[in-house]
Amino acid sequence: MILGLSSYTYGWAVGGRGDGRSGSLDEHGLLDRVRQHGLNLLQVGDNLPLHQFAPERLERFIARAAREQVRLEIGARGLTLEHLATYAGLARQAGARLLRFVIDDGVGWHPGPDTITGILRDGLDLLEGLTLGLENHDRFPAATLRAIVESAASDRVGVCLDTANSLGAGEGLETVLSVLGPHTVNLHVKDFSVQRVPSRMGFTVEGRPAGQGLLDIAGLLGRFREFPRCATAALELWTPPAPLFAETLAREESWAGQSLEFLKPLFPSS
Repeated sequence: MILGLSSYTYGWAVGGRGDGRSGSLDEHGLLDRVRQHGLNLLQVGDNLPLHQFAPERLERFIARAAREQVRLEIGARGLTLEHLATYAGLARQAGARLLRFVIDDGVGWHPGPDTITGILRDGLDLLEGLTLGLENHDRFPAATLRAIVESAASDRVGVCLDTANSLGAGEGLETVLSVLGPHTVNLHVKDFSVQRVPSRMGFTVEGRPAGQGLLDIAGLLGRFREFPRCATAALELWTPPAPLFAETLAREESWAGQSLEFLKPLFPSS
């Protein structure tokens, strides 16, 4: 399995957060980070939406990635047939093999399983030469997502397995792995902690640098020997904000470095 960076490694520095604060890390800054850390894989998620790029900007990005031998994977949010067609075209243009989708658009599109199944079946021809990874976000339990993927009845459709997202659906990683592991085509390595709130009446889930939280990453990767469809992994971070935005960006950068220092020995093929 090959390790890479994601635009969600730098969720604060890339794009805006809806609160008026926005970092300035663009696609070229991400390529800089990939090369700085000695990697050759970059997953560009929906926080840097490629379909909104001007043609010249997109061409410069793709050309530089090819020149520097950085493999691209691309992601989107909001699974409709039209959006799938758009991103399948972008994936081919970028030479990306993996297309990762979050099903909901975060605004108002929350399709049910039958609607998603219809989109997948109607869109299979669009995926010629590509693999679509549907991410476990936090609306569908793992069993529901597995049924959706299996309904497509195609090796062009699989799962992008995030190690923390399904906590929002009340499911731990062991459940998610056992249900979705065989269909996983891409892994999001996201470490986290779970701590009681001061009142002792509940818990807070927060991100941590890889290797410093509850995630047994070595054990996780060992399990993936059972799931040969998963060829790539991307580091993602849930970096909690600091009082000052500049401090948040510095923390995020530091956590990325700490995470990769821990992860790279576990991914010798990278």
